[in-house]
Amino acid sequence: MALETYNFYKFKNFKKEKRGNMIKPKKLNAGDKIAIVSLSSGVLGEAFCKHQLDLGIERLKKFGLEAVFMENSLKGLEFIKNNPQARANDLKSAFYNPEIKAILCAIGGLDTHRIFEYLFNDEEFMSYVKNNPKIFIGYSDSTNNHLFFNKLNVVSYYGMNFLSDFAELDKNMLSYTEQNFKMFFENKPSRQILLSPEWYEERKDFSQSQLGTARVKHDEKRGFQVIRGKGKIKGELFGGSLEVFYNGLNKDQQGKSTFKTFDLIPSKDVLKKIILFLETSEYKPEPKLFEKMIDLLIENEILQNVKALIFGKPQDEVFFDEYKKILKDKSEKFDLPIFYNINFGHALPHNIIPYGIELEIDFDHKTLTLTEPLFDE
Repeated sequence: MALETYNFYKFKNFKKEKRGNMIKPKKLNAGDKIAIVSLSSGVLGEAFCKHQLDLGIERLKKFGLEAVFMENSLKGLEFIKNNPQARANDLKSAFYNPEIKAILCAIGGLDTHRIFEYLFNDEEFMSYVKNNPKIFIGYSDSTNNHLFFNKLNVVSYYGMNFLSDFAELDKNMLSYTEQNFKMFFENKPSRQILLSPEWYEERKDFSQSQLGTARVKHDEKRGFQVIRGKGKIKGELFGGSLEVFYNGLNKDQQGKSTFKTFDLIPSKDVLKKIILFLETSEYKPEPKLFEKMIDLLIENEILQNVKALIFGKPQDEVFFDEYKKILKDKSEKFDLPIFYNINFGHALPHNIIPYGIELEIDFDHKTLTLTEPLFDE
């Protein structure tokens, strides 16, 4: 996802939602239908992605799931770019269809924020979502969608998408990712977030010629890392893509920002109960830009108010040590506990980070535990 300053819209006076108990969707069962939506990029609809489209459908079938492509999801890059309302309509249709039990983003992109106008202006839809929650899965630019659901106190799940995970060009899905997706069919009272024994480089070529070709794989040698912290800390999960936060908090010429306009950042009182999770994109921001992004989180009084920070493995481990040092130096004055090198976001393989669910970090034993069920029975 590229960096840009977001546009703004005229919309109804937005009412601040009071923070309440998080609303959980129900888990998946074999035979369920899962909607595929293109809420950001429309690349899945391009002919050059047909081999990935077919592969992803088959992979979902192996989980016992039927992929349902929403009306506009396969109309291609140009249509999706020019029709944010059509994207929003697909999301609404997926919720209103009682046969669909989960919603999976096709891919990330650049401008999911452009659908906010059509979501936050629709009070009927927002009420329906709260009363009829469904599993929503995506990452990267889909952070914007997650923050919409979080605003409604609805749990959503950061960590996978159709193209990156289910359309993996190797002969099989990445094992760690596959095992973690199975959590959507379970509802255990607690769940550990484990470290993958290996990590994978991003592909340079996604063409049909690469079908059956394995990714470059590396043994995990760094492990979970504690930048600062001791003992145990519990908090409610909130976060996403660092670049999306940077864009969303940046002000336009009128001094407005998307996140402030739509009130997407919790109050200080709520932040004090939160464990923030962040990760960087495939653009691998240079350390100077990364530092600028962290500064903006501090300027907006986010980083100094949360209970702790967990940070994802940088893609291809680029700037691994540089990011680590910046996080340590920038947070030193407010003594922020930081847990580093977790398998979520743009670095493969993928785990799932659920918004609004309580996480316990044990800094002494380097463990991460989700302490409550992820779904409503």
